[in-house]
Amino acid sequence: MRLVLLGPPGAGKGTQAQILVEKYGIPQLSTGDMLRAAVKAGTEVGLRAKAVMDAGELVSDEIVNAIVAERIDQPDCANGFILDGYPRTLAQADAVEAMLAERGLALDAAIELIVDDKALVGRIAKRAREAEAAGQPVRKDDNPEVFEERLREYYKKTAPLTGYYHAKGKLYRVDGMADIAAVTAEIERTLQTVRSGRA
Repeated sequence: MRLVLLGPPGAGKGTQAQILVEKYGIPQLSTGDMLRAAVKAGTEVGLRAKAVMDAGELVSDEIVNAIVAERIDQPDCANGFILDGYPRTLAQADAVEAMLAERGLALDAAIELIVDDKALVGRIAKRAREAEAAGQPVRKDDNPEVFEERLREYYKKTAPLTGYYHAKGKLYRVDGMADIAAVTAEIERTLQTVRSGRA
């Protein structure tokens, strides 16, 4: 299964990705992890990324796309993978389609976790209060103002991907406000539909 998980920050993509990793034995590919691994391995594209990061600049789409292409050629991706947090833009989505097509592969599904933004902001504020009450440090992302900025960024750049995948007949929507087990069950039903359509 080659999957993309979509949804705003705080929607539970990371949690569901981990459950899918356990169930299907396919890796979760996050660009941050892939960048760090490529830099550590000293690959050609990893060295290019390191030079950019050392200069305090953002890594370009070209470099990120090259790192993803390099990563999906690894043996553990032979049976599929889960993209979480990438692609973030329409240009990156086109790059994914191209790199898969070059390998005679295609994406099976883009699963969007549908959530209520106000409830998400409330969830984040509650998590921050609980951390403070327990005397623990509050994650920078758990600041409601910072979180709202990340939400705005998501809707500006990443939300258009839902239309992109819908047009390709690959978009499946799941209620992300249900409890974790219910979301997992709905994703499983979705994947069964995808697999039966593919058979």
